[in-house]
Amino acid sequence: MAWNQPGNQPGSDNRDPWGQGNGKNTPPDLDDLIKDLRKKFSGIFGGGGRKSAGGGSRGGMSNLSGKALIVIVLVIGLLWAASGFYVVEQGEQGVELQFGRYKQVTEAGLRWHIPYPVESVEIVNVQQIRTVEVGYRTNTRSNQFATVPQEALMLTKDENIIDIQFAVQYDVKDPRYLLFNVSENTDQVVRQATESAVREIVGRNTMDFAITGGRAEIVQEAKLLLQIILDRYQTGINVKAVEMQNAQPPSEVKGAFDDAVKAREDEVKFKNEAQAYANDIIPRARGSAARVFQEAEAYRASVVAAAVGEASRFSQVLDEYHKAPGVTRDRLYIDAMEQVLRNSTKLMIDQSAGGNNVMYLPLDQLIRQRNDSAGITDPTLFNNAGGMENSLAETGTSRSGRGSRTGRLSE
Repeated sequence: MAWNQPGNQPGSDNRDPWGQGNGKNTPPDLDDLIKDLRKKFSGIFGGGGRKSAGGGSRGGMSNLSGKALIVIVLVIGLLWAASGFYVVEQGEQGVELQFGRYKQVTEAGLRWHIPYPVESVEIVNVQQIRTVEVGYRTNTRSNQFATVPQEALMLTKDENIIDIQFAVQYDVKDPRYLLFNVSENTDQVVRQATESAVREIVGRNTMDFAITGGRAEIVQEAKLLLQIILDRYQTGINVKAVEMQNAQPPSEVKGAFDDAVKAREDEVKFKNEAQAYANDIIPRARGSAARVFQEAEAYRASVVAAAVGEASRFSQVLDEYHKAPGVTRDRLYIDAMEQVLRNSTKLMIDQSAGGNNVMYLPLDQLIRQRNDSAGITDPTLFNNAGGMENSLAETGTSRSGRGSRTGRLSE
């Protein structure tokens, strides 16, 4: 027999689930249930136990007094108030919200706010340095990284594709903006902003510049542009550092690009060698030119001075010639013969022998032959020999001069 069906079994009081012993299959009256509940609640909150129509006392908890109820309420209130205390650690900041609206930012220490549901608090670590990888992911277990092509491959200004990877370090400078304006993962926001900034900068430069000598400049521009983008959206994020991990052409064309880079390096090497040679030969050529120029200047000065001296000497000789023509003419003749006979072979002839010409040996050639056979290279000997020749020449000249004058007189 079902629990809600009356029966005639022994011990059965023919009650239905609502406690009505009417012996019928009808549910209890709703008004009676409401009255019964009112009596029970009135007994709980200090009301005296009222007797029911059957004369029984109801309200099992009517023994609780009003003082006990107040104590319970106070304890609950103290516990609720104590739940408003919170601790902000060093390097963290707390953001208090009042009904979901920003109220204030609290620093490190023991703080209190109106407990839930009036106020709540969010704790944010503002000094922790977080790192975001763009273009690759590092496996912490194996310490290896895998490339993410959809982030790493970028188009350059000269329409080439470059595989570039970055690592960004950042912290939080304003937790209020971070909580209210960043709805998704912070690392994902920084990664997307970094990818956008790097794509813009790489698109303004050529592939050679990005791979070879322009890495530092690209990193600096990427950091500035990334911070501008994050500040524009008021994310409250501060970029600490941007590092370029790798920049290379795609693996499909890396071999050809390496050959081009090697050829470019050879070109630079040859240019440097040529420049070094030019730096060595040009100063020497300029020095030689300066030396030749100075020698020419000295030669010109000596020639001009000699010409001026000869002109002055000629003027002086001319003046003397006007005063004594004969003496001057003889003196010029003697000087001319001295210049002619100084470097020529001289033969000594004695005309005083009455027609028998006696030829003397050439002393200069005999002295030179004797010195050559003896291996003497002392220039003083030649000078002595030359002096001897000059003295002999002067003697012969004077004799010939006297003879010619004597001849002229005899005529």
